[in-house]
Order: sequence, then structure tokens, then C-alpha cells
Amino acid sequence: MIDFTYKNDAKLIFGKNSMQYFEKEILSLGSKCVLMLSSGSYIKELGIYDEVVEVTKRNNIRLINVCGIVPNPRVELVREYIEICKSENVDLVLAVGGGSTMDTAKAVAVGAKTDIDIWEYFLYNQVPESALNIGVISTFASSGSECSNCSIISNMEYKLGLETDLIIPKFAIVNPEYTKTLPINQLYIGICDISSHLLERYITGVENVDVTDYMIEGMLKALIVNAERLIKDPMNMDARNEVSLLSIYAHNNILDSGRMSDWASHRIEHELSSEYGIIHGEGMAVVLVAYIKYMSNLKPKKFAQLANRLFNVDYAHFNLEEMALILSEKLEDIYRRLGLRTKLKEFEIDNSRFEEMALKATKNNRNKIGHYYPLDKNGVIGVLELAI
Repeated sequence: MIDFTYKNDAKLIFGKNSMQYFEKEILSLGSKCVLMLSSGSYIKELGIYDEVVEVTKRNNIRLINVCGIVPNPRVELVREYIEICKSENVDLVLAVGGGSTMDTAKAVAVGAKTDIDIWEYFLYNQVPESALNIGVISTFASSGSECSNCSIISNMEYKLGLETDLIIPKFAIVNPEYTKTLPINQLYIGICDISSHLLERYITGVENVDVTDYMIEGMLKALIVNAERLIKDPMNMDARNEVSLLSIYAHNNILDSGRMSDWASHRIEHELSSEYGIIHGEGMAVVLVAYIKYMSNLKPKKFAQLANRLFNVDYAHFNLEEMALILSEKLEDIYRRLGLRTKLKEFEIDNSRFEEMALKATKNNRNKIGHYYPLDKNGVIGVLELAI
């Protein structure tokens, strides 16, 4: 185990009655002008819009409503919303929706407090010193961005992330009932995204991390159990509650305690979603299956351990490489049962841009990606070839 410091100031308000605490939270922040970001009419269908309007009117808080967030959020829109914040003296950015909305809100909150272009922070040419307050009303169990310190946006050429505790939301209202309005395939894509956050943290070369190993294994077991429940009954609220909570604990960084997470798979997927516009969770189903296969004959130890503990694959009957391959097969089967595609050809993606994407991911082969077994350009291409 390595030394670590853990801090997360997000206030999580969870459950079917969680929205009743919204007024208390924005008043506690002294909010005078709120920019509410969302991506569709669902906020009115769910009654969230009316509740926010009522609370802000009652307390003489100005509300600016912007409905235009898109998947794989774009820096151009972020810049537009930053200018609104500056011109209207916004002091709270309220994200209502899923990960794309939250990531947009986080980027806006940083950009609104500086004259430096926001993309400079995602390039890590600049370090943010402050950010507007951020609040979240979550309607989608997936990204875990409700309590995370990360924002990911795209400039249509690169999809990059910014990590800073300044963008951890001050409060996150999570009512799993809101997820019932989503098409079921969106919930299943979210389950894959949650699994990817757990797996990226599990894949570590740090030894003697039993506490977080068992925590992650337990959460993966809970995720699989509740995915099966939702396959049988998509409206099972007990299962939706579990998945919603798992999405947050998978990505609030508590599972990073004492270990070094990998993130190579995410870096590869970011190139896919940036290049082809596919949904992140769908892309992760493809990349994770291929990545584990690629690693099976390079460094299979951690994958074999997970195959043993998650799926009871016996060390006595299989070698480490075989166990890693079985893990890949088991995960692919789960993703398939959720109706997800696990091959690039199912997205009509061929190998014509593999080298270009690999060069982007590795910054022209100067920086290897991942911490478990760092990948250069050829490694990234190797994973993508197994994904075809």
C-alpha cells in the first residue's frame, strides 16, 4: 500500500425525498444567481424544473436556464456558458442530468473565475485557483461525477480530463426514481460505465491493498447482481437504488486509497468517442474486453485474481493467462446480456484510424498510458486490433 490523503467535501443527499433539501442547500451557499444546465425536456417531465423555479422565486434568486448539453461535452459550449456566468454574475452552476451535464458544469465553474481560456486547464498548461460553487441534481446513474473531482470535455480533436478538488460539487441530490424516465439501454450503458470505474481502480500493480481490493470486488458483485435483477425487471427500484449508489462510490476516489489506478482503457476509449462520437459507456464495453485479452499474456496476475474472486475461476485448473482470458469472456457475456456491443465492427469502425488514435493517446508516442502496464503507441494499437 502506498501513502495517500483522501478528502471529498461533496454532500450526498440520496433517496426519493432528496429533492426536498434543495432549498436548504442553495441557501446555505448564499446563492444569488443560478445557471441551471440540462440537456432535454426531461427536467420538466420529472418536475425538477418547476421545483427549482419555485425555490429560486421564493428566495429572490435569479435563475438562468440553459438546455443544450450534448454527450461528449464540447469546449465551444463551455466557453459560451462561461460568458453567461461572467455577464450575469452567476455564483452557482447547477447541473441537472447525467455525466455530460455535470462535466460541463464543472468546466464552466472553473472558466467563470478566470480570463484564461478553459482549454488551457485541460491541457494542464494552467492550474485552476478557484471555481464557482457547483450543485448537482442527478437523473442518470453512470459517471459518478456527482461526487468526483474530474471533468472531461472535448475540442472535437482531443477528449481530455481535468482533475481538481475545486470542482467537487458542494451538494449532489440523487433520487433514483428519476432514472425511470430513461430508455433502459441508457441504464445498461451506465452499468458498464460503473463497471469500468471499478475495474480501472482494481487494475493496480501496488501490492498489499486488501481493503480496497475487497471493496471493489464487493461492489462489482453488487453491480452484477443488480444488473441481473434489472434484466429481469427493468423497473425494479431496489436495483436502481443500488446501481445509483454504486455509480457514486465507484468514482468518488475512496477506492483509490493506497493504490495506483490504471486508466489505460479510459484513455483509449476517449479516442474512440472523440473520433466517432460513440457513447462513453458503450465504448468502454468494447475496450475493456479487448484490454484484458491484451494483458492476459503480458501481466495477468491481477486479472486472474479478479476472475477467481468474482467468478470462482479456480487457480488449480487454469494458469494465470487462461484465468485472465476467462475474466474477459465473463465480462463480455455480461455486457452482451445488457444488450451492449463489444466489437468495433458493430459500430462500423475499422482499423483505418488506429495509428492516428494511438498517437493522440500517447502524445505522438512520447507518453505511455496506464499505470499497471504502461502502453506505447503499439500497445494501444494492439488493444484496438483485439477489439475489432
